Amino acid sequence: MADGATDPRTIHLKDYAPFPWTIDGVDLTFALAPRATRATSRIRFRPNPAATATGPFFLHGEDLRLIEARIDGQPVTPTVTEDGLTCDVPPGPFTWEAVVEIDPESNTRLEGLYLSGGMYCTQCEAEGFRRITYYPDRPDVMATFTVRIESALPVLLSNGDAGATGPGFAVWHDPWPKPSYLFALVAGDLIPHRDTFTTMSGREVALAVWVRPGDEGKCAWAMESLKASMRWDEDTYGREYDLSVFNIVAVDDFNMGAMENKGLNVFNSSAVLASPETATDANYERIEAIVAHEYFHNWTGNRITCRDWFQLSLKEGLTVFRDAQFTGDLRGRGVKRIHDAAFLRSAQFREDNGPLAHPIRPESFVEINNFYTLTVYEKGAEVIAMLKRLVGDDGYRRALDLYFARHDGQAATIEDWLQVFEDATGRDLSQFKLWYSQAGTPRVRVEESFENGTYRLDLTQTLPPSPGQPDKAPMVIPVAVGLLNPNGDEVVPTTMLELTQPRQSFTFEGLATRPIPSILRDFSAPVILERDAPEGEAAFLLAHDTDEFNRWEAGQTLARRAIRAALDGRAIDPAWTDSLRAVLRDDALDPATRAVLLARPSQEETAQALHAEGRTPDPLAIFQAHETVDLHLAEGLHDLLPGLHAQGQVPGPYSPDPGSVGRRSLGNAALSLLSRLDGGAAARAQFAGATDMTQTVAALAALLAVQQGEAELQAFHDRWSGDRLVMDKWFALQVSLARPEAAVATADRLTGHPLFDWKNPNRFRSVLGALAGNPAGFHDPTGAGYRLLADWLIKLDGANPQSAARSSTAFSTWRRLDDARQALIESELRRILAAPGLSRDLSEMVSRMLG
Repeated sequence: MADGATDPRTIHLKDYAPFPWTIDGVDLTFALAPRATRATSRIRFRPNPAATATGPFFLHGEDLRLIEARIDGQPVTPTVTEDGLTCDVPPGPFTWEAVVEIDPESNTRLEGLYLSGGMYCTQCEAEGFRRITYYPDRPDVMATFTVRIESALPVLLSNGDAGATGPGFAVWHDPWPKPSYLFALVAGDLIPHRDTFTTMSGREVALAVWVRPGDEGKCAWAMESLKASMRWDEDTYGREYDLSVFNIVAVDDFNMGAMENKGLNVFNSSAVLASPETATDANYERIEAIVAHEYFHNWTGNRITCRDWFQLSLKEGLTVFRDAQFTGDLRGRGVKRIHDAAFLRSAQFREDNGPLAHPIRPESFVEINNFYTLTVYEKGAEVIAMLKRLVGDDGYRRALDLYFARHDGQAATIEDWLQVFEDATGRDLSQFKLWYSQAGTPRVRVEESFENGTYRLDLTQTLPPSPGQPDKAPMVIPVAVGLLNPNGDEVVPTTMLELTQPRQSFTFEGLATRPIPSILRDFSAPVILERDAPEGEAAFLLAHDTDEFNRWEAGQTLARRAIRAALDGRAIDPAWTDSLRAVLRDDALDPATRAVLLARPSQEETAQALHAEGRTPDPLAIFQAHETVDLHLAEGLHDLLPGLHAQGQVPGPYSPDPGSVGRRSLGNAALSLLSRLDGGAAARAQFAGATDMTQTVAALAALLAVQQGEAELQAFHDRWSGDRLVMDKWFALQVSLARPEAAVATADRLTGHPLFDWKNPNRFRSVLGALAGNPAGFHDPTGAGYRLLADWLIKLDGANPQSAARSSTAFSTWRRLDDARQALIESELRRILAAPGLSRDLSEMVSRMLG
């Protein structure tokens, strides 16, 4: 696509129209074969009374070979194109039948029906079903499905409840109407890990996690996570599961984390398989969260789906919010909130403030796979969190109950979602709706005064221009504020201020002394807070604030000042280290909280902050400043680090319970710093004695960060070369922790390793994704990192355009760099764009980045 041109295939929200026909039922039969699977469809259509115009009868279809087609039993000859087919049809109800042939073995896109290590599986969201048969492949067309699978493979699975089975076949029926993107089929040699769950109404549900032989010992945690999710959704939202069976299948080759297909969730193996020897604490928590996320979709995504893909955040943002609630309830709300806010600010704010910025509900797209973004998911969840804060817990529950009652079985819109809140609470949400249509991260400037016992806060909001949106209207921004007195006592508890104007003032009266404000508590809105805080205030809040997020934010403020001092060649203020010493010695604080308070901002956050100030970030200078700060911190805490590390050695068998995880987290945070002082001695000892993957990886990472650990790296390889998921860690650690001057060469060398399978998304990300996550290495001033990634993106695009497009976002911040690096990146982006046969997935992303 030429710069500034509009792709003729661009889809616009304003052009939405209902499909002219509805479907009364779908019968599918699959005769599976690696190179020539035959799919026979029988679909009962009738005119849609909600459609204002009929138009031609069009069914989506891509990479299919049409064998025959019939209407009401009579042969027809449709007009077939690369996008689908059109056909003359009767004016009333009719039955469409078609036989198509598919080639799963050659499907490296991992969309539609494909083979992964001899196992048939599907991925249909967003538009993969059109690679399975001719169908109206859009989310607002919902129907019941009956599926017959014919194969000699021992396990044949699809959506819904099991029907008839026999030698070489199985039938499944899903009684709940669903769009085609929720269709799933799996067939292979699989082993089940079984359990049951009794719902709140007393029904027994059969549960199974299906894996390849040899992985059956790694399923228990996923099963426990599933049962915990089912119980939590009943207790918290009143949502009961609605089928007699729930299946999860682990697949090695999968573009995403998992997929919520009705009753048959298909997961990336990395989001299912776990044992103490092979998975870290972070892996365990990720599995728990993803299992919960996909299960929660049963109501927020399946029973109520989205009318069109512009409404994607209706299901994804809401379900991310629900899985965050779940994790917070199980593992601690404060720490979970801090982790979520840190990720949002480092990753989604970057998206919001670059060429790929877009509203939560975009107005148009060329390739919908490119809008499965952090903005839709994570910022979408933040908007729901703000909505809950504004209406309160009771108002939120009333609105959700109304949402489920009013829209069950429907394909809904953002307007439908906001309407239930207005109806349930009486609030006018017309201004709040701007969060869905305006791109970018708002900035809130704070000024203050105190006179005669009255404290005043003046808040100003701005929303910078973004692609296609030069001017923005003021938003509704909930700003949670608490006030402390100089003794550290809270004199005004958390109060929710609603900023709705470009500038507003808020007053607090009857105060004996000038208070110390704690602003944006619990990260009450996804904004950038700007305030000239008095000297010493951050250290005071780190010591005294009762809000966990703002206590952490105070520590981050001190860390950012230290990084800035290192960047500018100034001495680092000892207040940061002194304040952290007090925090780390406070045994009343749980270890998980102390671990997050010890964390430093990412290099990406530093780059964002410099760019926002009008300074050009130098990735190498930022890396060196962070190294200086880490050494300074290690030296300042040297006497505490051995003890903290010792506390992190949890005795007894491994457990992923929150208490044990918190202890290991604090101990390994201390180990990372300690290794800068002892040359890696403590890390080597931990590596040698580790009995679980958490301690093993933490020790290896600590060694690599100080340019040690070659022997340990080889030992890790020799021990785990047969485990694909563990080896992903081995690849990623080397690249992400390589020194800037060695990162590109390390990544290039590893792409030649016998175990580097570039067609496997996990393995590709473990090397090329890790390089992009090493900013000083990726942005090597010679441009070697840019050339390496561009070479691989062009190659990957020919096999898996979706993965290539997502990996291309490594270039998204190119315009904030110096002129020399910008020129190098622009050259690579234009080289990618000129590649013959480039997919529309990758061409759209590169064109947007070029502007």
